[in-house]
Amino acid sequence: MVTQFRPSHLNRYRQIASLMVRHGLGHFLNVLGLERFVPFNLSRVSIRRDRRRTRPESVRMCIENLGTTFVKLGQLMSTRQDLLPPEYQEELAKLQDDVKHVPTDAIMELVVSELGRPLDEVFDEFEAEPLASGSIGQVHGATLLDGTKVAVKVRRPGVVKQVELDLEILRDLASNAADLWDFGRQYDLVGLVEEFSDSLREELDYKNEARNAKRMAENFADDPGIHIPKIYLEATSSGMLTMERIYGIKVTDSEGLDTAGIDRTALSEKAARIILKMVFEDGLFHADPHPGNFFIEPDGRIGLIDFGLVVALDDNTRDELIDLVLAATGDDTHRLVDSIQDIGMVKSGMDIDALQRDLGRLRARYQGVSLGEVQFGPALNEVLALARRHRLQLPANLANLFKAMLMAEGVGKRLNPEFNLTTVLQPYGDKLIQLRYSPTRWARKFSQAGLEAAWLSTELPHRLRRILGDMERGGLGVRLEPVGVEHILQRLERIAYRVILGIIAAAVVIGLAVLLTVNDGPRFERLVVVLFVIGFVFAVLVGLWSMWGLLRRDRR
Repeated sequence: MVTQFRPSHLNRYRQIASLMVRHGLGHFLNVLGLERFVPFNLSRVSIRRDRRRTRPESVRMCIENLGTTFVKLGQLMSTRQDLLPPEYQEELAKLQDDVKHVPTDAIMELVVSELGRPLDEVFDEFEAEPLASGSIGQVHGATLLDGTKVAVKVRRPGVVKQVELDLEILRDLASNAADLWDFGRQYDLVGLVEEFSDSLREELDYKNEARNAKRMAENFADDPGIHIPKIYLEATSSGMLTMERIYGIKVTDSEGLDTAGIDRTALSEKAARIILKMVFEDGLFHADPHPGNFFIEPDGRIGLIDFGLVVALDDNTRDELIDLVLAATGDDTHRLVDSIQDIGMVKSGMDIDALQRDLGRLRARYQGVSLGEVQFGPALNEVLALARRHRLQLPANLANLFKAMLMAEGVGKRLNPEFNLTTVLQPYGDKLIQLRYSPTRWARKFSQAGLEAAWLSTELPHRLRRILGDMERGGLGVRLEPVGVEHILQRLERIAYRVILGIIAAAVVIGLAVLLTVNDGPRFERLVVVLFVIGFVFAVLVGLWSMWGLLRRDRR
């Protein structure tokens, strides 16, 4: 059943529908349930778009005009090779969340409000010119009272309220798409939007970023080669974050690195090892390690910033990944398919035989090739293209993992064009396999299994008695829900309305025509003529309205 739209959000629904039509994306309106919000003056251009732009370009421009929430969603989708074709990924990767600077006076007012005390009681100096500005926050340089240089990230005014409104709208649109669109059901768009909402809400709360940075600093406490900025909690809240300022050369500045005498080949491997340690040793990794977040300090340390998006991998997920890698490097394609199913990528109704054949062909292409010779990026893109073809759905944490790995390879290639991530990855793979089958790990698993078996042996009789009691009292029932027919019923309901209106219009015309044949004086005749004209105009308008609705739907 199509979601009922919230009355308080009607203006935003109309704005979204208008922008989609203006950018030639009217064909999406029906599957999102937004066709009722199309302004009358735009209905005739519902499928037209500027032919000088490709459809992916139109999608990107529409998203940019929709604001922060949709831009963040587009940036996320640009990394989902399992969901979108390459041309859409490339275009959405161009999305930028740079916006106009918030005036410094407004920023200072927000800082005072967040601190709960005057600015000069915390900062000796607060720079008026921002260091960076994004759709969520703005960063200013500052100096603490003890002379420490810091960077202060301040959340933009009104952004939380707008994001929450848009997240509610996205949830409604995803729910409609799941009812009206096969793609929406197969890829669980509602689940994707909920996962995105959770991660965006965490990014809006700077306390989460402070906690993530603290955990990262603890994980790298014994590594002098990486610098995680210190967080000043006394000047940090949900709306602002104060952290140690990092100075250094960006990894994209090849000339600056060469001038500083930095060995870029060694640096590329070092940067990759940092990310691989996060993934495979710590189980907590930076999910947005793009080149802009890396700085090379004068002493050669790598400074890493921006911990708003951090993902944790539990032991079970890492075990499943290891099993997947072992199956992919072995000779048994059946085992590989089983591993993919264990991870939860296979949905009901999928052609397992076709998937197995394609996996066999892909494995044969790399048969006999050592891991160090495999180019990680192209190989992963082939796997994700296969996943998209068979409509496999990656869990969110694995999608973020693959994104981080591809970004790690991108950072390495920026520093050294000959860099290959698999050469750095191989030692971690060997180490993980040893850890997977270590006696200590299996002893812990057997211990946990024994505790669960003991609990089950004591609880099972009680649970069985409860089920039998429900059966005796008639308390057990089976509920069946039809899936995929709601949109058909809705269309039939609309057709029935049009048929009823047509019958009423025809009855009005026929009835008035009969009245015209009755001769009961000139005054009665004039009254009947007036009624006939009104009824005829009504019938024509109803007919034109029905034809317009049908033609508009056909064009879309």
